[in-house]
Parts: sequence; structure tokens; C-alpha cells
Amino acid sequence: MIVVMKPGAPEESVEEVIRLIKETSYQPHVLRGALQTVIAAVGDGREKSRIESLESLNYVERVLPILKPFKLASRETVEGDTIVKVNDVEIGGKRLAIMAGPCSVEGMEQIIGIARDVKQSGANILRGGAFKPRTSPYSFQGLAEEGLKMLAAAREATGLPIVTEIMNPREVDLVYQYTDIMQIGARNVQNFSLLKEVGKLDKPILLKRGLSTTIDEWLMSAEYILAEGNRNVILCERGIRTFETATRNTLDLSAVPVAKARTHLPIVVDPSHGTGYWQYVSALAKAAVAVGADGLMIEVHNKPEIAFSDGAQSLKPKKFDILMKEIAPIAEAVGRTL
Repeated sequence: MIVVMKPGAPEESVEEVIRLIKETSYQPHVLRGALQTVIAAVGDGREKSRIESLESLNYVERVLPILKPFKLASRETVEGDTIVKVNDVEIGGKRLAIMAGPCSVEGMEQIIGIARDVKQSGANILRGGAFKPRTSPYSFQGLAEEGLKMLAAAREATGLPIVTEIMNPREVDLVYQYTDIMQIGARNVQNFSLLKEVGKLDKPILLKRGLSTTIDEWLMSAEYILAEGNRNVILCERGIRTFETATRNTLDLSAVPVAKARTHLPIVVDPSHGTGYWQYVSALAKAAVAVGADGLMIEVHNKPEIAFSDGAQSLKPKKFDILMKEIAPIAEAVGRTL
């Protein structure tokens, strides 16, 4: 249920509504807008009538049901678009968020060199994996904390905030110390214990869509994070598994406008994992901007032929630079900037 306060309702009135909601089986989530305050009452419906009765209070404008199963992620709850801020970067605003860097952190010289290259080309966030979930247990699994330290050094050298993956609830505190955005990978999109843990944090969470996850299931995973109190969630479309074998995954660009119609959360697109081949990355990156993505996540490696992981889908720095120049007029045409 959504309790809409009247414009200018005093803070003590808001606190009174919160108190009354807490007396039920519902949990209150306060959403403050420029003109009005909205309180989302989230529960299982057993005491729906008690929430509806709040409309009788003279400082409550109306009480409305939330029809979507994802309550806090829904556009029914929040007017306009959520903008997630990471230092001076806004994800969901007019300027596109460009997250670029290698699949895996392999060494200090490598990550700092790539960070400098992508920043010079216009990237505003550095991506890199310190923990790598791999299909084979014998594949390179990442440098763990040493990799996190190298990412932090690259941030110090370039000023770029960093995004890296968290895989295990036991490692949340460790990754939290080093990163600016915590990424939940496709394989963990329904790891609800992990989602609850990162939901308790005050850092942005980038939530990748699962290989076989519907859009509504993806948004329900976002709901787990939002319900724990963390409102800074970024969605990432990275391709889904279909019958097609010509590409690593099938990049679902229709997910961008569909998700934007259902949720206020920002969404970025990862054409590197979406295709698995560097030859297709640029075309789909440009298409993602055209359909309204708030940003891109692109793998860039200075020597992809010897990369520890995902070299086949990584752009070299020069190709990334060309892509950024090609994206600029497309971004301008849809009202965005780089």
C-alpha cells in the first residue's frame, strides 16, 4: 500500500503515520519527494484494512494499493527516475555512465594502465573483477583481496570510482572496504541471502540480470535489496540464454524500455557478456544507447589475446576510443551526453 501525505505535511505527521504502520504487520519505507512525502507500507496483506484506514487522517491525502509484486521498485511507488550518485557520477541522469575495464584484475600495471586509457576516452567508472565466478572450477578465479587493492590503486591513480563483483555473503565486509559500487553477477541474481546482505549497505548495488531470469523476476531481486533499506540499485542487462549459439548470450535490448516502463531504477547494458565477441560489442553498445539505456558496461583489455578471462569479448583501448566517438552523436540524438 502507498500512503500519500498531503503537500506540506509536518514531520510529526509523517512520524505518526510511520508509528501506526509499525503497529501492524507492515513495514514502512519513506520516500521523500520535492513536494510530497510517500510512505510505502509493505506487507503480506493480512492487515490491509488498517492501512486503508489511514486515509481518515487529515494529513493523509490518499492510500493506494501497489499492484505490482515489486513494491519499492515500481513506478507506482516513486514518481520520476531514480538517479544513483557515485562520487560526482550520476547513473540515471542526462550523462551516460560508462563503466569500462578488464574482466579480471591481473596485475597492478595492467589495471592502472587500462584505467588511464578508458578514462582518457571518456569512461567515468572503472570495472574489474577480483572474484571471478567461472563455469569450470579449474579456470582463473581472480586475485581476491590483492585484486581489490589493485583496483583501489587504480582509483587513486585516475580518480575513477570502481565497480567489482561480490559473490559471497561472507565477503561483503571485505569488498565494501575497497569498492564504490558492488556488483551482483548473473549467477547470484537470486541468491537471496546475498541480496539481503548488500541491501543493508549504504553503497550502490549493480544488479545483473540472470541467464534465465524474466524481467519481473529481476525486479523482484531488486526488491530484496530495496526492502532492506538500500535504495541505490542499478539494473544491468547482460544477455539471456536462448537457443541461439552464434553468440555467447542473446542481448535483450527490449528489456531496457520494458524495465523503464515498470521501474524507476536506472538500467545499464553490458554488450560484452551479451555477445561474447568483441566484433559485435560496438554495434550493440550504440543500439543500447539508442533504446534509452542509462549507461554501458564494456570490457576493455590492452592485450585480450592473453587475458586471464573473457579476452574474446574485450575491446582494445583504441577500439574503445573509436566506440566512444561513435556513441557521442547517438547520445545527443536521444537527449544524453557523454
